[in-house]
Amino acid sequence: MSCKHYKNSPQKYYKIISFATFVGLLYACSTTKKVPDGEYLLTKNSFEFEDKKESFDDELKNYVQQKPNKKQLLFMPLSLLLYNAANPKYDTLLNEYMTYPNEMRNQKLRDSLFIKYNMKSSIGKSLLMDRLYHNWGTPPVILDQTRTEKSAESIEKRLTYRGFWDAEVKFKHNLDSTGKKAAVNYFIKHNDATYIKDYYYNIPDPKIKSVYEQSKWETNIRAGQVLDQTVLEKEVTRVNDLMRKNGYYRFNNSNEEVYFVADSLKSRKQVPLTLEIHRDSLDTPYKVATIGNIDVAIVDDASDFPNNTKKDSLRRVRFHKMNDNYKSSSLWRAIIVDSKQVYDQKKLDVTKRNFLTMNNFSILKARDSLRHGGGTAPNDSIVDVLYLLKPLPKYELKVGTDVNYSQLLNLGISPSIDLTTRNVFRGMENLSTSLSGTFGSIRSTQDINKRVLAYEISAQGSLNFPRLLLPFDYYKFIPKRYTPTSSIILGASIQNNIGLGRVNFNTGLNYQANVNDQVYHKLTLFNTQLSLTKNKSAYYDYFVNDNAIREEIFQNYFAYNTNVRDEFKAGLLTRDQVSQLITEDNLYHGTLDAQGQDLYTAFIGTLVNKDRQTQDVIISSMIYNFVYNEIGKKDYPNAFYFNGKVELAGNILSAFNQKRNDGGGIVTQPQRTIFGIPYAQFVKFDIDTRKYFKFNRNTLVLRQFIGVGIPYGNSKDMPIVRSYFNGGSNDIRAWVAFGGLGPADSQVDERVRTYMTDNIKLTTNIELRVPFTDMYEGALFTDIGNTWSLKNYNDGYGDEFKFNKFLSQVGIGSGFGLRVNVAYITLRVDLAYKIYDPNKPDGEKWRFNNFNPFKPTLNIAFGYPF
Repeated sequence: MSCKHYKNSPQKYYKIISFATFVGLLYACSTTKKVPDGEYLLTKNSFEFEDKKESFDDELKNYVQQKPNKKQLLFMPLSLLLYNAANPKYDTLLNEYMTYPNEMRNQKLRDSLFIKYNMKSSIGKSLLMDRLYHNWGTPPVILDQTRTEKSAESIEKRLTYRGFWDAEVKFKHNLDSTGKKAAVNYFIKHNDATYIKDYYYNIPDPKIKSVYEQSKWETNIRAGQVLDQTVLEKEVTRVNDLMRKNGYYRFNNSNEEVYFVADSLKSRKQVPLTLEIHRDSLDTPYKVATIGNIDVAIVDDASDFPNNTKKDSLRRVRFHKMNDNYKSSSLWRAIIVDSKQVYDQKKLDVTKRNFLTMNNFSILKARDSLRHGGGTAPNDSIVDVLYLLKPLPKYELKVGTDVNYSQLLNLGISPSIDLTTRNVFRGMENLSTSLSGTFGSIRSTQDINKRVLAYEISAQGSLNFPRLLLPFDYYKFIPKRYTPTSSIILGASIQNNIGLGRVNFNTGLNYQANVNDQVYHKLTLFNTQLSLTKNKSAYYDYFVNDNAIREEIFQNYFAYNTNVRDEFKAGLLTRDQVSQLITEDNLYHGTLDAQGQDLYTAFIGTLVNKDRQTQDVIISSMIYNFVYNEIGKKDYPNAFYFNGKVELAGNILSAFNQKRNDGGGIVTQPQRTIFGIPYAQFVKFDIDTRKYFKFNRNTLVLRQFIGVGIPYGNSKDMPIVRSYFNGGSNDIRAWVAFGGLGPADSQVDERVRTYMTDNIKLTTNIELRVPFTDMYEGALFTDIGNTWSLKNYNDGYGDEFKFNKFLSQVGIGSGFGLRVNVAYITLRVDLAYKIYDPNKPDGEKWRFNNFNPFKPTLNIAFGYPF
């Protein structure tokens, strides 16, 4: 900000500074408004590590018994400010008032409390604002010095638990008597850790010992490790799961059968460790249990079983139903356990998951218990299983509205209506129908400074089956534990975005299977999309930049060939015919200088854009999708994510059609058609990998996307709906979507290059996420990538992918952002700057000389980018 600018508008900046000062003073004064004299508001807990920093140290703050009031708005404790805004004379009264149930909180209760607290002059007052402030706010956290001492003890115990037996924790209070505020500093010294010198196991039961030894290589414990109790806990959990998987019902249910003994008599730093597995009584040896009766009841209430149900059975499963609304065969498919099989707790858990996946039932009870014999003592080796299922409503209607933002659509709303009809054919089939729309505005292609209405309206129906729709028994190679499902999808949409708009119809048959909580497979057959372009003749009305280049080369060509000019002006030639003549006139091409050649290359780009943007196409493909996902799983703090997709399109259609259409576009060759519409042939590979690294409270995320589309047969280019482009809030954020980055380092006129797409994409994202509070999180990021052509399809563009050049052709953008977490929604604001622009001329690619911190590329979105 220059001094001149300030002098020209002193009143404006005086108001800003005055307001900021007022807010600061209000914040400083109001936080201690209700802190009693002689007491202190706890404002901060800090931790200083005097010798080193361990990976788990961030968890130590959880063992502090007193934490400051949480900060929300502008990093201020909003809830404390609200609490302080309530009249202090009513605090005691309101504290008691809020202990009553909601239905009793009325004026009569308030009046009785006014009398109780000798506030008769307040009788009749509603205290509405005070009640709101008191309810929404939280009282100040007053420093309790005795709890600080207990917190230090708790931290020291946690360090001992983590293997640092000689750790020391001290503390200091920083008291501000004038401001009535206090901060606590904890000084932590780890000292040397205690290590496992040797690892042994003592398992008297030979069968239990045999099971353990078969998988002991999976143990979490190794000699030479720090003696960390959290690792020992994981090993106990692993042993429990292992034994229960091998038939030992409720193994270690009392948590007293598996434990560790550490011999610290000789040394506190190198300690032998022994795993002990045994029961206290030798009269009750471990026995392998088997599954006995399996009962599944469909009831409206738990009391309906068994008296109000009729019994049916199928393949050793007993079904109890109040009516015939649900087929026993369909229910049987969800059941993983089988009678007389060895007990396996995981199979019981997967059976519950399968019932819930059907989206037809809620589970009232899922019970497994030892069978009782003729006497009172149960049989200790037969486990009976019971599931009580309550049907969900036949129809479920949902009405909602989403708010979204993108560089293309700006701020838009997406209303939707969804209707689910359950159990359509009595086999737990669900029909989901939806009608939705997205309405917003986009940047006008006619005037980039204006925005015009854009919308998409879609209708879709999906019939979902809790099984695979195959004409044979598939359970031998796709087990029921994979929860296989199928769905048939049929949809249609109409959209108007860049002015031309499209009408789309789509259908497909999907097969899905979850191998476990991390691995997911999806196969789509007969995935067919029909895409029709509206208003083709109006292309140049909407793409005015393409039209400007066309008019420019027309004038150039008319000066070269006056006969064509005269025929065009006389109406004997159309604009497309003139464009065709220009592309075929090799003599004219030979007269062009360097500037004219650049113009001609840009002109060819406009023709390619036109043919692709206005193309009608049928895409009939098979898609296979594999996902491995550790995100959100507590056992994977440094999570890994992999999403691989392969799409093969057009082969079935090519087998039934050999007829070509009469002609393509100006630069598009004739293609074979189905019902007069060209169909696409290509194979496409997408790989999306992500790795998350947690350290302290921060997270470093690395993402790599690789996409390759290979057109062949009936397609020279990838259809635009399957092509790659750059930019946007989840991609290379320094460029808006279709914002001029790529393809490669092409020097084609940016006005044409903006909407060019290609069939190779590489994107690398690096993001560091730093939480400020529970609500606010900052981010620093760098995005690298571009798109290329697989071959030199477009002579003159210079967009072909070459291993010896591609690194110098990537765009680089960096920036910072803020994430605001409210409930289950994350609002994201990212400010990104171009660092390296490969599409600029040599000497201008690095953008440091053009860097303007006040003109970033703004990205507003919901949710994390990856």
